[in-house]
Amino acid sequence: MSDQSVIPIDQLLPNKLPLVALMGRPIFPGIFTPIMIGNPNDVKIIDDAVSGDGLIGLVMQISENENPAIDDLYKVGTAAKIVKKINLPDGGVNIFISTLKRFKVKKTLSASNPILAAVEYLEEEGDDTNEVKALTRALISEMKQISENNPLFSEEMRLNMINIDHPGKIADFIASILNIDKAEQQKILEILNVRKRMEQVLVFIKKEQELLRIQKRIQKEINEKIEKSQRDYFLKEELKAIKTELGMVSDAKSSEYQRFKEKLDAFAFSGEIKEAVDQELEKFNLMDPNSSEFIVTRNYLDWIVSLPWKETVPGLFDLASAQKILEDDHYGLKDVKARIVEYLAVRKLRNDTRGSIICLVGPPGVGKTSVGKSIARALSKEFFRFSVGGMRDEAEIKGHRRTYIGAMPGKIIQGLKIVKTRDPVFMIDEIDKMGQSYQGDPSSALLEVLDPEQNNSFRDHYLDLPFDVSHVFFIVTANTLDTIPPPLIDRMELIQLPGYIDTEKLEIARRYLIPKSLLKNGLKRNQVKYSRDSLIHIANGYAREAGVRNFEKNLDKIHRKLAKFIVEKDETSDTARPGTGGSKNAQVKTGGENGKTPSSAAVSQAAIPQAVVSQTAAPQVAVIPAAGASGPSLGARAAPVEKFTLDKRQIEKYLGKPVFSEDVIKKAEKPGMSVGLAWTSMGGDTLVIEAISLPGKEGLTLTGKMGDTMKESATIAMTVAHKMAAEKYGVAGEWFEKNHIHLHIPEGATPKDGPSAGITMAVALLSLMRNRIITGNMVMTGELSLTGQVLPIGGLKEKTVAARRNKARHIIIPKQNLRDLDEIPDHVKKGLEFHPVERFEEVLALALPDS
Repeated sequence: MSDQSVIPIDQLLPNKLPLVALMGRPIFPGIFTPIMIGNPNDVKIIDDAVSGDGLIGLVMQISENENPAIDDLYKVGTAAKIVKKINLPDGGVNIFISTLKRFKVKKTLSASNPILAAVEYLEEEGDDTNEVKALTRALISEMKQISENNPLFSEEMRLNMINIDHPGKIADFIASILNIDKAEQQKILEILNVRKRMEQVLVFIKKEQELLRIQKRIQKEINEKIEKSQRDYFLKEELKAIKTELGMVSDAKSSEYQRFKEKLDAFAFSGEIKEAVDQELEKFNLMDPNSSEFIVTRNYLDWIVSLPWKETVPGLFDLASAQKILEDDHYGLKDVKARIVEYLAVRKLRNDTRGSIICLVGPPGVGKTSVGKSIARALSKEFFRFSVGGMRDEAEIKGHRRTYIGAMPGKIIQGLKIVKTRDPVFMIDEIDKMGQSYQGDPSSALLEVLDPEQNNSFRDHYLDLPFDVSHVFFIVTANTLDTIPPPLIDRMELIQLPGYIDTEKLEIARRYLIPKSLLKNGLKRNQVKYSRDSLIHIANGYAREAGVRNFEKNLDKIHRKLAKFIVEKDETSDTARPGTGGSKNAQVKTGGENGKTPSSAAVSQAAIPQAVVSQTAAPQVAVIPAAGASGPSLGARAAPVEKFTLDKRQIEKYLGKPVFSEDVIKKAEKPGMSVGLAWTSMGGDTLVIEAISLPGKEGLTLTGKMGDTMKESATIAMTVAHKMAAEKYGVAGEWFEKNHIHLHIPEGATPKDGPSAGITMAVALLSLMRNRIITGNMVMTGELSLTGQVLPIGGLKEKTVAARRNKARHIIIPKQNLRDLDEIPDHVKKGLEFHPVERFEEVLALALPDS
């Protein structure tokens, strides 16, 4: 019997192989592993292979594709023997394979369904050198460290790694179990040189070890935190048990619960409020402090116990002292002061703390906001102010519902928590500037707050409990009523604050603005004095608006320049003076005997600006230290206090040329011109109406950015003027047919609208048609109907102020507005003659009398 040798199976492999595409990772030679096959095409390849020699080629896809072709596969793969096949219920198969050898695709025999290729089997290189042996030991040693620290490596994997005797297979086995990207594994599969392959695998082992070190560090930190938390928990539980034995409060939650319960019991709630609060308190007691709902409930209870639920005891007050406070803080504002005194009188008679709702309407800078603090001081109440200008979300007023993260009550409840009293003064500023959005309408939300019939049970969305805000004294401010919804206006008592005339501004400046500005700019009281003419000049030339805000800005500008002059002069004097000598009480004056400068210590006249003059006729400045004055010391001497008196000439030096020229008075100087009065959010103003005729087709052109209401008034004025000119003054019809009339209101960039310019436009048109100039320095206001009726207008006080500013002497007003004259102060009406009219014919008799 002859000897027969055994030939390994990897030497009997066919040159043609059916290829199965792998979507996961490549499979290395020398591995026994299961594979699940679900693709019907691949299942057919498996069935055919099992029926034959059981050999297949495993190649990884370049990109994932459900039905790949051979172009979608890498060129290098692994030949495998199917050991066992198990059919699955879903039509797929589970096969156990033993991988044999690397191969490379040489030629495509079938590109798809099934993929069949001619292959060339690849042999390993350089596997029997000392370097390879050393690398083998290094791989096994490094992997042993990884396997000991990684529970994912089973004992079976460790044994397999030790039992593999071929260096290349060791590298393949390790590469198959490491967490390496599939593209990197494919590169390792394609490396035929054993040494290079082992070196590449060793690099990945080092990366894995680094990841394990990071993982262990993170795990250690987490364990330490968990251990600390557990330790803290056990210690807290022990402490709780000890406190319970001693009868002490056990923990922070119990302390909070006791605090809430004591305060809520003190309020003695009843009905709906008691039921809701008790339910929330019980929920708080049963909650785990670590739950998210715990903080929400705690904040809710904290808001409830922080609000002033108890009834307020009426305080003692004196009408005379309250009235004195109002008079000291503000000049004028008689309607506001009278209303506050009336409120106090009613409150004293009723002996309660019932609030009130008033709305102060007026142009900017007339003192609407500042008067709120004075009212609170006069009433001896807490004051809280917030602005609703630009507000678009009703939740700002009524709060957010507790279902939202970060929910809070609205401004009303927030203010009550801050002031800690049930009857404060609340000022709601800029109510005419609220907006609307998809988030709601804040003005509608204010209806409940400002309605005396509803606000005794105001329900904030966050609290969702009725709260009585009827004791709050609400003061609302606005520049105009045009943008406030009528239902909201109906709930408030309106008090108009008109603008100030120049004499009123002078008094306000003398009492309040000048002392305030001096203090703000570091100057002493009475250090700067203004003549009457200089203050009138500031009011008329630089701050002609209805309020006094610009007036104060101009005073600040003057005082800043004076402060700069004083500091620069002091610094110059210190630099020029040797040593630190000089008497503290020395009196230094410029201009000694015979007009000579007394000494070098005296102040040089050239160093003083023209704005600095003495109170005598001579242009000298007295530099006199204030008696007992204290302040910053310059060396060893006290800083002298210079006194300044400013007249009209020096005002222009500091403020520049006047913004408003006093010489420019609006007058009707030609036929076709008239002067009307208008009301704006900035106060009253005068408008010049201009009309001219041009040869052309009959018609009327309107310019000057008029609103729709004013355009309608112009059309009515044209109709009435046309009829009056034809019937009363005999203007021929041919004149209208051959002339086109253009009516214009100057300052075209400023929008103009409102029903009060009818008679003004009609007079201008009739002045044009009759070629007559209006009589005297006359202004007018009033709406006109088609039948010639003169209709009433609003804002008469503001318009009167504007007429006075324009140096008018005669004002034509509707007769129905006579009642409004009583509300205008006598000093405003002084020097003006009012002409009440009912018909347009009366207007013409005054403005365009028959010669």
